Amino acid sequence: MTTMLNGPAILPRSGIAAKQLVVFLHGLGADGDDLIGLAPYFAEALPDAEFLSPHAPFRCDMAPMGRQWFSLQDRSAHAMLQGLATARPSLDDYLDAILASRDLTDADLALVGFSQGTMLGLFTALRRKKPIAALIGYSGLLAGTGRLSNEITARPPILLIHGDQDQVVSYHFMAQARDALTALQVPVTSLTRPGLGHSIDDQGLSSGISFLSGCFAKKQV
Repeated sequence: MTTMLNGPAILPRSGIAAKQLVVFLHGLGADGDDLIGLAPYFAEALPDAEFLSPHAPFRCDMAPMGRQWFSLQDRSAHAMLQGLATARPSLDDYLDAILASRDLTDADLALVGFSQGTMLGLFTALRRKKPIAALIGYSGLLAGTGRLSNEITARPPILLIHGDQDQVVSYHFMAQARDALTALQVPVTSLTRPGLGHSIDDQGLSSGISFLSGCFAKKQV
C-alpha cells in the first residue's frame, strides 16, 4: 500500500480549469514548500497550468527537519535503485490521481525535479505507460543506466541543468545521464551553468520555463 502524497498547490493564473499540470519534486531535506516558490515564474508563461509540489513521504534521516523520497545514508548504486523503486509507486499513484481528478492525461503533465527529486522524476517518467509532456531535471543524476534499456517504457523530452561547481551531486553526472538517454533515443538537452553550485540560478530557471512552454505548445498543435 502506497502513501498518498500531498502538498501545496497553485491554481492556474488564468482562472480557468487547468489545461496542464506541473509537478515539482523537491530535494533531500526540503519539502513541497521549497519549490512551489518557482510556480509564479512558470505561470507567467503557462497561465493555464496548475502547479503542485508534494511533500516526500518520509522524514529526512540526515537532518532535523525536512523530508526525503528515500534514504541516502547508503549511496551505493544498489541502495539508490532500491530507494527509487520503493518511492516510485507513491509518485505514480499521486500523478495518476491528480490527472484523473482533472480529466487530464500524461501528455498534459510535466515534472520539474531538483537533486533527489530529479532522480525520482527521471526514474518514474521513463517507466510511465505513456510519455509525459516534459521533464526538467536540476542538479540530479540518472540512476540505473545499466538496466534502463530493459525497463524504459516512455521517452519524454528532457532538459538537464547542472552547475559545474556542484559539490553535492557532481556535475559529471549530467553528461552521463545525457549520453545514456541519447543512446536510448530519449530527446534530451543539457545546459551547463558555469560557476554554479547545488542550486537553481536565473538562467537555469528561464531556460526551464522556455523549454516547458515549448513542449506544451507542441502538444497543443
